[in-house]
Amino acid sequence: MNKKKISILEVGPRDGFQNLKQFLPTEKKLEIIDGLISTGVTKMEITSFVSPKAIPQMADAAEISRICTEKYPQLELYALTPNRRGVENAYAAGVRHMSYVISVSEKHNMRNINRSHDQSFADLEQIIRDFPNVDITVGMATALGCPFEGEQSVAKVVAFAERLWDAGVRKMYPADTIGVADPGLVRRIVTALREALPEAELQIHIHDTRGMGLVNTLAAIECGISTVQSTLGGLGGCPFAPGASGNTATEDLVYMLEKMGYDTGIDFDKLLALSKYQKSFVDGIYSGHQICINESKQPCC
Repeated sequence: MNKKKISILEVGPRDGFQNLKQFLPTEKKLEIIDGLISTGVTKMEITSFVSPKAIPQMADAAEISRICTEKYPQLELYALTPNRRGVENAYAAGVRHMSYVISVSEKHNMRNINRSHDQSFADLEQIIRDFPNVDITVGMATALGCPFEGEQSVAKVVAFAERLWDAGVRKMYPADTIGVADPGLVRRIVTALREALPEAELQIHIHDTRGMGLVNTLAAIECGISTVQSTLGGLGGCPFAPGASGNTATEDLVYMLEKMGYDTGIDFDKLLALSKYQKSFVDGIYSGHQICINESKQPCC
């Protein structure tokens, strides 16, 4: 019997590294990206085109993008692009897969990218018109909970996703921005989204703030999600609780899924060795866990 295929979209080079308090040399970033690809990863968020004044760690975004897109043209290599300028810069650097973030919570959207929903959607719609050959995936930040507005209703999340669909977005994902989701909530949100938009390509982005990253991701998979996001070593995230962990660790996710009979296409032994290698030089420069975007000034999903 064929195993069910689950695609893992590795977001460590962006969501993980952006929280490092010291600049990680470009060659180290490239080394980890190469290592991840050697394990079997075919989808990856490699950097973020944001102001280097806000996030110095991403100052080499153009160089990273040019090198990786030329070296691996067959892979889905994404850059986070929070606005039109970011899209233009990413496009010039060779990126054709981009992640765009809008928060379901308008209060969080203002804190995160300083824009109202109408402003964000107007920008997104114009980008879609002007860059028709760019594959845009939209992260629905705070879809599973907001530090300012609390839990978002299922109806609100669905209406938000339908607005994205009407704008021309075909790939999107609810994000557990502050790590407050539970399996029941994940099931309700994912089920409702799949019923409302059966043709949409849905993913999931789960944080591990309360140690529920794996069970929440599994809940999404059991509801039909086939592409899930995670980071090598569980780096990054935007957790609300100080001292909490960040994203769901890719190596833990691969281990669980392979044990359960899913096919991730990733070599666990190589992945685990890479995670240990990354830990050997990242531990001393990790900044700790940010409280939320209005404190860290880092676009998050």
